[in-house]
This record gives sequence, structure tokens and C-alpha cells, in this order.
Amino acid sequence: MDLDLRLVRYFVAVADELHFGRAAARLFISQPALSKQIRRLETQLGAALLVRDSRHVTLTARGERFLDDARNLLQIAERMQRTADPGTVRIAHIYELSTSRIVADTYARAHPRVVLVERQLDSYRQLAALLSGLLDVAILRVTDRMLAEHPTGWRHRLLRMEPMRLIGRPGGAHAETASLYERPIEVFGDPPGSGQYNAHGDYLTALEQHSGLAMRWLGNPGTVNHCLAAVRRATDPAYVLEFDSYALRYADAGLPVHRPAELQPYYPWSIAWRDETLSQPVADLIHVAGGTAERRGWLDPKPLDRTPAWPPPDEPRRQSADPGGR
Repeated sequence: MDLDLRLVRYFVAVADELHFGRAAARLFISQPALSKQIRRLETQLGAALLVRDSRHVTLTARGERFLDDARNLLQIAERMQRTADPGTVRIAHIYELSTSRIVADTYARAHPRVVLVERQLDSYRQLAALLSGLLDVAILRVTDRMLAEHPTGWRHRLLRMEPMRLIGRPGGAHAETASLYERPIEVFGDPPGSGQYNAHGDYLTALEQHSGLAMRWLGNPGTVNHCLAAVRRATDPAYVLEFDSYALRYADAGLPVHRPAELQPYYPWSIAWRDETLSQPVADLIHVAGGTAERRGWLDPKPLDRTPAWPPPDEPRRQSADPGGR
């Protein structure tokens, strides 16, 4: 049997998304065409890989086994086809959050002859792209699920503990702190069961469970400007829990920004790379990222008072520095 790698790539996209519409958009093909190609792959293999109904897509037992082989196959194929380019490093950003951008800017100043090829991917997609050879470096939130599903083939190091802030409504008081419990807490995230629940959602769910909060999940508008517009449109009193990266943008727009009074949530960002011999530009970027974290105090942010810190239970410092204890 001659296995079509294009069909394998289509299957992995559907398995990642568990949604034909999103997978089709990611692959830049129509949903009917994608469904037809997946059926063709299942015919080639002689087994069903996916169970579909009007609301859900799940993997069959055969599909789960095939997924691991498919990822490995695509990774090998990518390595075989990839032309080594010592003057290029591929990196991704998560929307407009600042950690990866600051690292990229610092690296570009130190190594101006290296071309940075940049994309926008969330944490799980970054890891998939890294393992398949489509990224050289990922800056993402490492989760227990990632480590369980991909125990080998990559390494990671904690880079930043980013504080979370509370954003008030237009015209609100500009107090230094605000209580997590005096008003409803809103979050720009996709809730469990939405089909787009991701590493950020895992973090928010863990914070809900720890704090006893019942947050309002507003979905993910994408850019800061869309989030800012949503806050400005709101009429009822509430706080939006946001990254410090974005809080600066809200403050510039005149909205009040507060530190949470009862506990200070921190969001862990890590840098990850494939567990292989690294090109010099990739090794240099990892080195620059570590130096940037040290100079900026990202790993040990200094609290302004005695507010207890809260990192999620799967924060990487609670585990070994790298998968497999390396």
C-alpha cells in the first residue's frame, strides 16, 4: 500500500482539532473535500479512524494508535525533505502576548544576519508544529497533557512567570488592587466543551477550582483591540482577568488595571525545542531567551506585598526541567 502523506497530514489536523470545519480552515481546503480525503485514507487502511456525528468528532481505538504513527511519519518526512538553512529560525507567537516577541526582538538585535520566520499558533499547535519539524523553537505553556502525549522527542525550560491583572470598566476607579470576589470575573477564553478549549483554558479551569470562582467565559476574540472593544461595550460591573502583557495596553487606553488582592495568579511560559542536535542559530536563540528571562527577572517576579502567588498545578518547575528527566 502506498500511503499518501497528504492524507496523513489531513488526518492529523482533524485529530488535533476534533472538528472538520476548523481543520479544513487550517489546511485551506473545503470541509467536504477534507471529509472525502479522510474517507479515502480510511479506505486505504481498511479501518475507521474517526467517529463523526452532528456535534462531535472522536478518534476510534484504531485512530488513536494511527495518530502516534502518523505524527512520527510526518516528522520523518519533514526532516528528509527539509533543506538545512543555517540562516533561518522558525518561531511562533501566541496572539499579541509579549514573551515571544521580546525574545525575538532581543535575538534579532544580537544576530541580525539570521532571518526569523514567524507564525501565530496557540500552545498545542506550537508543540505539534515543533514535533513535526515546522517550527524550530516554541514559546508556549507546557501542560501535563503535552508531557503525557509526547513524553520524548522534545525538551523545554521555564522562561517566564507572567502575572495576571484585573481590568476594570471604563470610568472605574484606578485603585492599585481589587478583590477577585467583589464583582464577576470575566475571561477571554474558550470554555470546556466549546471545541476550542486549549492550554489557556486548562489554566483558567485550574484557577477556578483553586479560587472557587465561577468565571464568565467570553470566547477568544483574538487581538487586543477586539478584547478592548468588548470591555468598552460592556455595561454591567465586572473585572476581566488578563495577562500583564495586555494590561499595559488596557492602561494606555485609559482603563483601570488592578493587582488581585487575594492571590496573584502567574501564567508559566516555557521555551521548547526538539531533542536533537541543534543548529547554531537555534542554540543561540535558546541561549538568548534564557539570558532575557534572567535580566528581566521573569522567573522570580517580586511581589509588591504579601499576596500569595498562585501558579497552576502543572507549572513546569514542579516537574523535571525536561521530559524524561533530562
